Amino acid sequence: MSEKELNRNQLLIIEDPSFLDICHYGMCYVGILTGPYYKYKTYHDMLHCKDSHSIPTMEPMLLRMKLLVPFGVLFLLLSQYLSIDYVTSDEFYTNGYWYRTLYMIPMFLWFRMRMYSAWLLSECVCMTATLGAYPVASKPRRGQGPTVYLSHPDKNDSESILEYNYETVHNISGYGCDFTTTFRDAMRWWNMSVQWWLKTFVYVRCPIRGYGTTVTMAVSAFWHGIHPGYYLSFMTVPLMLLAEDLMKAAFRTDNNRAFYDWANWFFRMRAFEYLSMGFLLLGWSATLRYWQSTFFIGHFFTFLFIGIGYAYRPRRSAYVAGERATNAKQD
Repeated sequence: MSEKELNRNQLLIIEDPSFLDICHYGMCYVGILTGPYYKYKTYHDMLHCKDSHSIPTMEPMLLRMKLLVPFGVLFLLLSQYLSIDYVTSDEFYTNGYWYRTLYMIPMFLWFRMRMYSAWLLSECVCMTATLGAYPVASKPRRGQGPTVYLSHPDKNDSESILEYNYETVHNISGYGCDFTTTFRDAMRWWNMSVQWWLKTFVYVRCPIRGYGTTVTMAVSAFWHGIHPGYYLSFMTVPLMLLAEDLMKAAFRTDNNRAFYDWANWFFRMRAFEYLSMGFLLLGWSATLRYWQSTFFIGHFFTFLFIGIGYAYRPRRSAYVAGERATNAKQD
């Protein structure tokens, strides 16, 4: 079968794995504790790759390790001064309102540095085993793997075929998480392989139209564990996405794009900080106690923006015309 005979969305299918193969895949030491998520086909390709000796490992690993140094150092430094256990103590709640509310900012920074470090290390582990290494010409995507099937090497394209990358197991972009302007886009840069799985197998397949995001967030919470804090945070996400979409439709224009995007970044970072406390505190009572001490500031602004967005939302015809004009300019 040649490349031309394959639809761009089709992938080569491997034989059905045996029960023992599934056990080996599920218990593979690569990524078993920290991820990234990878398909059985990715695992199968690692084991049966005939060119593993020619796949680079040290150079791409060192490139990722360079990012690990500042993330790891900042995590260790913040660990000397911050503790989530302090938030659960009665002493913490004797502090003033703004101290309690602003405490989530350095806590989220500490949490990000911890997760960035863990995911970068997990990517490096994948590289040492050549897991997720595919030719650049196969155009691999995070979580999915190759999107172009290379049936046989092309002599005229041998250099691009011999060039490999680890995009399939690329799981985190610190820059994307920290500096992208929208809540929705920031989520895509966080735990990217799992984001692909959630979109492909949950969001797209949700039978109830209009509830795909809510169902996806519920599954994501279950993916993380059974602690109530996960569910409290994840089930708030659809409301925050709605608030962001409504405000964007109502107020973002070509003239105020720069200012609006900066303001949107500011509020979406505060939203992430607010939600992160559910991930850190985990318990139902502990999470609600902290949020209550901030007067549920994250929920307050979320509902405020939803109300303002609905009140000032443009008429559908005008909004659609504006979107088409914007897309035409981008094209």
